[in-house]
Amino acid sequence: MNSHIYIVAGRISPIATRVAATRPVAVAASSLNLSTPAVSVHRARAPNSQRHRQQRRQFSSPATSANTATATTTTTESTKHRRMAKDGEPPAPRPSASVVLLSPSNEILLLHRVKTSSSFASAHVFPGGNVDPFHDGDVPAEGNPDKHRDGPAYRLCAIRETFEESGILLAKKDGKLVQIPEKEREEARKQIHARKVKFGDWLKSIGATADTESLIPYTRWLTPVTVPKRFTTQMYLYLLPLTRRDVPSKMVIPTADGGIEHTAALFAEPQAWLKQANQGEIILFPPQYFILDTVGRHVGGGRPGSLEEESKRFMQERRRLLKFVKQVPTATTALGRAHPSAQVPWADKVISPVPMYMRDKDGDRRAVLSLAHPGPELEGSDRVGDFERVVLTKFGKNGPTGVEVRLREEVLDEDAQPKEGRLEKL
Repeated sequence: MNSHIYIVAGRISPIATRVAATRPVAVAASSLNLSTPAVSVHRARAPNSQRHRQQRRQFSSPATSANTATATTTTTESTKHRRMAKDGEPPAPRPSASVVLLSPSNEILLLHRVKTSSSFASAHVFPGGNVDPFHDGDVPAEGNPDKHRDGPAYRLCAIRETFEESGILLAKKDGKLVQIPEKEREEARKQIHARKVKFGDWLKSIGATADTESLIPYTRWLTPVTVPKRFTTQMYLYLLPLTRRDVPSKMVIPTADGGIEHTAALFAEPQAWLKQANQGEIILFPPQYFILDTVGRHVGGGRPGSLEEESKRFMQERRRLLKFVKQVPTATTALGRAHPSAQVPWADKVISPVPMYMRDKDGDRRAVLSLAHPGPELEGSDRVGDFERVVLTKFGKNGPTGVEVRLREEVLDEDAQPKEGRLEKL
């Protein structure tokens, strides 16, 4: 199964102004989740509570500190997120894991979902899926914050799902990626998917162990509360060895799963995937687009050269990527650095997108999604998302279009949104 990360546009938050769209904009359920009814996006009225009025005065005061403004911004978006749940408590998110797999030439693997899929139909996605206690073990119970942290079950799930969905086995024997005959590999994929044999038991039978230590945590995504089926998805990076002698030739050639969930499995540079999405040739949902965009700023896009030149370039790209993933603060702008999310490493960031408002500028009527909020399960904890960036997208019956990752401050300035509710440039 593929890892499920849903994005839903809800009602506009109090940051909307007169320039925002005031007429309802239908969001088709089929682009997000077939079991989700369509919702409308309206201009929202600002809350009239005493607490909110106090917050407004704080933002308006010249003496407001960066920390106070930051806390209030996060509170506003957090309140917005909670109000998106219409009927009682939101459904508990199901644990899942997904892998951003880089080839020896730093290309990224995407799978093309079948048209009949109940999630991400016809979209391109990373390999991944739900944690299965039968194969992967258990995760902490609901209500325990550690349910939303990297752990052994998430890691084994990521390795197993990558194998089931692409045929690429991220397992080692004698310190190298294991290689098995193609016929045996394909039979194992079917047996494991059907739960006829445990993934761990099968690995033991071939003398291999899952290479969970090479997985690099890179964000977690929590489905917004408006979606009936919710998931807490741990994302990982995995870098296949650069040296060809350490990579089994056929074991890293992706293959589809026979049409069960995917029709194609291909490696391509992140820039190539993004270009196809921008041209409407493929469907990328906001989480996949965001990850390709951020990773693609550090790998891919170079000019072809000699074998020696390319090997050097691939190594340099990986060094830049690993430095970016580990670097704190994670933000580069003054506004972003002033927000607490800048001190949370990418490995610990939790993103549960919240619609801020609808654009209405020169025919651009895309939703602006905040990535700062971690979701109600982690509200009040030290886990937050990415305040510095926002995602723009338009939801339709055939999936999201016009997806774009932008700096929050640039978008709010372009849309003439009020300074209230965001930090001033420092």
